[in-house]
Amino acid sequence: MNQSRVALAAIAVVIPLAMLATVYTDRPTQQDSGGQDRVIVVASFYPLYEFAAHVGGDRAEVSSLVPAGIEPHDWESTSRDASRVRDADMLIINGAGFESWAGDMEAKLIVDTSEGIEHEEEHSDEEDEHGHEGGVNPHIWLDPILAKHQVEKIRGAMAAADPDNADYYNENAGAFVAELDSLDAFIQLELVGCEKSDFIAFHDAFAHFAERYGLKQHSIHGVSPEGEILPQRLQEVIELAGDLELDVIYAEDLIDSRLADTIAGEIPGGRVLVLSPIEGIDREEQDAGIGYIDKMRENVVNLKEGLGCR
Repeated sequence: MNQSRVALAAIAVVIPLAMLATVYTDRPTQQDSGGQDRVIVVASFYPLYEFAAHVGGDRAEVSSLVPAGIEPHDWESTSRDASRVRDADMLIINGAGFESWAGDMEAKLIVDTSEGIEHEEEHSDEEDEHGHEGGVNPHIWLDPILAKHQVEKIRGAMAAADPDNADYYNENAGAFVAELDSLDAFIQLELVGCEKSDFIAFHDAFAHFAERYGLKQHSIHGVSPEGEILPQRLQEVIELAGDLELDVIYAEDLIDSRLADTIAGEIPGGRVLVLSPIEGIDREEQDAGIGYIDKMRENVVNLKEGLGCR
């Protein structure tokens, strides 16, 4: 994995990822080096932070509420966070129920990047047991095509807040959308000729991804990776892996892997690989300049192992 990360870090993107990593932990300032006022943007967590940073470029100061390396499902806001949101020009959220705290924030503008996406309201019995609120799976950023919609919502908000630089935001958004189109084409090509279509993720984050690419996601946890897993559920997952002849259980990068290790230990030839929901970037990845597209490509490499792809 370390070698693949080094190789992926060399891939060029619209804005250098090392620059994004620097801004990720800084409190925004209000002017660029030429003294021009910048749009002050607070994003709820990592993928929206990166999308906004690509669109905003040097005309926006973007920061993330959820700090680097922190799992956003169990993050709680503080009074300092509320103050940052009040001072910003906009708060960018994923929506679809992911940020349960957003309604309590006093923001000049809340940009819900899920607005306008047709959410599928009917799910299988397995998905219903995993507790989606209102039948909506919020992990839309893991589908590159839906991520394009999120980028467009961000572009529209920035252009409206700073119309003098609308062309600049449009150009940046268009360049990053092209990157997402290339990512989509890469995923489609890499997942051709796989022996299997089922996989077991750590939590129910890959429903949109699976639907996009003709796969079927099963998961250990529900829509959140937190909470207790009962022995009965553990046994169900072990039996499911046996029935589907799966020998890979997917863990996550921000969550302890011991539960996945336990399940894999009960499966003939079982092993654990990482399938990241890209909900946060840790310090090591920041330092290496690894970002969203790199992580998505890493996911595909590991997913091919479990699916038996050529």
